Amino acid sequence: MSIMSNVKRALAIAAASATLFSMAACGSSNAAGSKSDSSSAASSGKIEVVASINQWGSVAKDLGGSNVEVTNIMTKTNVEAHDYEPTSQDVAKFGTAKVAVVNGADYDPWATKAAQSTKATLVTAAETAGIREGDNPHVWFSAKVRSNTADAITAAYQKADPSHKDDYAKFNKDWHAKEDQLESKIKDTSSKTENLPYAATESVAWYLADDLKMTDATPKGYAQASANESEPTPADIKDFQDTLKVGSIKMLVFNSQEANSTTDQITGAAKDANVPIVELTEQMPKQYTNLLDWMSALVDQFAAAVK
Repeated sequence: MSIMSNVKRALAIAAASATLFSMAACGSSNAAGSKSDSSSAASSGKIEVVASINQWGSVAKDLGGSNVEVTNIMTKTNVEAHDYEPTSQDVAKFGTAKVAVVNGADYDPWATKAAQSTKATLVTAAETAGIREGDNPHVWFSAKVRSNTADAITAAYQKADPSHKDDYAKFNKDWHAKEDQLESKIKDTSSKTENLPYAATESVAWYLADDLKMTDATPKGYAQASANESEPTPADIKDFQDTLKVGSIKMLVFNSQEANSTTDQITGAAKDANVPIVELTEQMPKQYTNLLDWMSALVDQFAAAVK
């Protein structure tokens, strides 16, 4: 993520704050419409849920079934949450929700800001595992965070709709059974990937690689530039290319959602050195409607890339 992303993120937070203030101060037509939508949801007997990103929205849907109505704010891979600029309609959706699910760790601060200003029960995925601002925010790749977040969402549903408490407990049990299957696949795959040195154009899938017991061998200068949200120097890029050439890196993880001239140089060097490339995106691709299915497919990709 570049320095420009930080500017966009600050503007997004400011926009969300301004919209919330406007709605509270003057009772805009958007706010009125939101009340009508809320009344409609209430009459249906469903819990109105808003998720900042679709991967957590899919979990929220699985855990609520027909008892919930889930709205996802971000659903496409052509923009990441860091850069997302919410509309007034996006912010208004949080105002009518009973449960809000955000990622946290400063990944979607615009959503956190919007949700905190409402009466919705807020579930922050990163916080369920003690992950804070400054830590790697791509927490949906973590088995621990997925599991903890699912339990937090279930607790929020049972609080909002105690008459269906048993339903939510069953949905939770069913979800965990699928997560357990995924974790079994991860464990089996780790027998191939344990201690395997890999590098990444961006640390998007770090938690998944860690669950697979892989070793992050991304050259230090490039990794620090990426972590600091700055551009790598020409020397950092050359070091990365040279490290790929000598064969000490056995796999390259490439976030195609952040492709640019720098990543072109890195992936080109990997191809020249016959280093397998695992290509993925930061947001859940449209062919998946379920976070666990997406994660399972990614584990298969990692397994297939092992020489």
